[in-house]
Amino acid sequence: MSADWLSNVEPMVYKSRIKVPYTWSVGETGSRFFVEIRDNKRLFGKRCAGCDTVYVPPRKMCARCFRDTDDWVEVGPEGTLQTFTVVRYSHELQPMAAPFAYGIILLDRASTGLVHLIGDTDLTALRAGIRLAPVFREQRSGTILDIAYFKPVGSR
Repeated sequence: MSADWLSNVEPMVYKSRIKVPYTWSVGETGSRFFVEIRDNKRLFGKRCAGCDTVYVPPRKMCARCFRDTDDWVEVGPEGTLQTFTVVRYSHELQPMAAPFAYGIILLDRASTGLVHLIGDTDLTALRAGIRLAPVFREQRSGTILDIAYFKPVGSR
């Protein structure tokens, strides 16, 4: 068979999207983190005894010195906005309607930033260095979205 058959084939492109619902375990460390948010509206990280780094979200092992992180440390609830981006398009998989912002928030007493939504603010007023506080959902289910978003401190 010669390669001439390709000249008679019309390319076909089928565009689609597959949504696959799934369940996964966040393990012992992640479970405690989410249970504290769900049940007590409190945020915790884990401290490495070797280098004193406090990870939020908590990690089982230190990424810097490869030791187990043993100490649970309450952090926040407020923090400082390190950086952010504004999302200007809506998509069914986004947790909010556009425009909205995602930011990296360095919670008080934490060494690493937490990526989360920023809401209840004028997006043009966002600046690195502002203070943010979490807004918890009334009905919480044990996910990171139990924190609906972070808003600037002092916002109503």
